[in-house]
Amino acid sequence: MDFEPGDLVCLKSGGPTMTVEQVGKTMTSMDDEVFVVWFERVGAKQVVQRETFAPALLEKVTPSSGPLRVTRA
Repeated sequence: MDFEPGDLVCLKSGGPTMTVEQVGKTMTSMDDEVFVVWFERVGAKQVVQRETFAPALLEKVTPSSGPLRVTRA
């Protein structure tokens, strides 16, 4: 599946909705990787999180009509 900056994605195994920042190669892999960003509540703050995933681990998410709230139990 092709991903583009701005796409909303999530891990196929679940988790928060993330936004694709870029798609490209990393220093450790010659394969394309998907660079994503999302916000996570830590205490009373929203903290930005960034990670890189193989495209095979991600699926596109259809935007909902309202904001998605993810909380950690």
